[in-house]
Amino acid sequence: MDIQRPALLNELVLKKHNGMIKIITGMRRSGKSYLLNKLFVNHLLQEGVDSNHIISVDLELLENMPLREPVAMQQYIQDHTVDTAVHYVIIDEVQHLKDFEELLNTLLKKEQYDVYVTGSNSRFLIKDVITIFRGRGDELRVYPFSFKEFASPYPQVSSNQLLQDYMLYGGMPQVCTFHTERQKVQYLSGLFENTYITDIKERNYIRNDADLSELLDCLASSVGSLTSPHKLQKTFQSVKQSTMSYSTIKSYLDCLQDAFVIEQAKRYDIKGRRYIDSPQKYYFSDLGLRNARIGFRQTEPPHLLENLVYNELRRKGYCIDVGNIETYSVTNGVRQHLQTEVDFVCNLGYERVYVQVAYMLPDEEKWQQELRPLNSIKDNFKKVLVVADLTPTHQNQDGVLVLNIFDFLNGEGL
Repeated sequence: MDIQRPALLNELVLKKHNGMIKIITGMRRSGKSYLLNKLFVNHLLQEGVDSNHIISVDLELLENMPLREPVAMQQYIQDHTVDTAVHYVIIDEVQHLKDFEELLNTLLKKEQYDVYVTGSNSRFLIKDVITIFRGRGDELRVYPFSFKEFASPYPQVSSNQLLQDYMLYGGMPQVCTFHTERQKVQYLSGLFENTYITDIKERNYIRNDADLSELLDCLASSVGSLTSPHKLQKTFQSVKQSTMSYSTIKSYLDCLQDAFVIEQAKRYDIKGRRYIDSPQKYYFSDLGLRNARIGFRQTEPPHLLENLVYNELRRKGYCIDVGNIETYSVTNGVRQHLQTEVDFVCNLGYERVYVQVAYMLPDEEKWQQELRPLNSIKDNFKKVLVVADLTPTHQNQDGVLVLNIFDFLNGEGL
């Protein structure tokens, strides 16, 4: 099944010939290689590029293991360079290449090469982009399929059914090729354990995988809840009688983020315009993997919807914080100060959008509960309430855009 990814492809095409290393990052099996070797290569061929001017190497393949040495890789590229015209060099999973930064810097100095690489380790690549390439590395983040991409092959299926399936099984590309629930469950469970967990343990020399498993289960069970390494440590000590230390928990959280399995959203004091050190929220980059981690239990729609909206906002390029704002209520003439939360404070350059997420709004009390944090913000940035019920998209009398989930997922409103 070929599912097009026009937004990602267009973003990649705009980076052609920019004199930089194009670094395609993202979790394993999220579609990085498909984007480069299928969609992008097809684009090049349609633009008239001769196939012998495209040099592609997958360093995860056994037959390419000798090319994990930089001199061997350089020789391979030279041997496949047919003339002085531009050649497009594509290297999959470049972190397997020893001293890869040296080779890439060498290629940067030769105008006939336009270089694209993929990698599945956040910290490793970004650290080298900053310190080695000195502004000549251009990153493109690849997430699993968006809902719009996931739904594109099924125009005959209702949007509600597709949303339920997406929130349950997520958007990993391979999942879309399976026809039964059993196949999807087995694939996702195996992928998490045999690919992500194994890779994280091997890369970070983790021996006590029981602690890592406990932490993952805890994060999956409390997605979107405020937490911190200190809070997690206390939970493990009191509930599980675990001796896992603060430093171990923090290290494991970093490892999971480096592998793009989870992302952290920091708390931001909207009125005080400052970050709050702790606690934070963690979201899974794919809902199917999150659900597989806990055996497809605890699939409460409100929590999954919040995670889904977070992922979609990240796809749009926003940096996201969790908003904290002080409000007050008056009861029997007594004024009480309250700390309320705005689900997402989204920043993109000079643009800012405040986003609140609600699964159901059955009555006026619930409406006011969700709108109160947005109405408490007195600046002029855009305010959005994303709702998953039948409420049509409209702007209310206070200027808040009430955005139906399907309009949001189809790219409207933001």
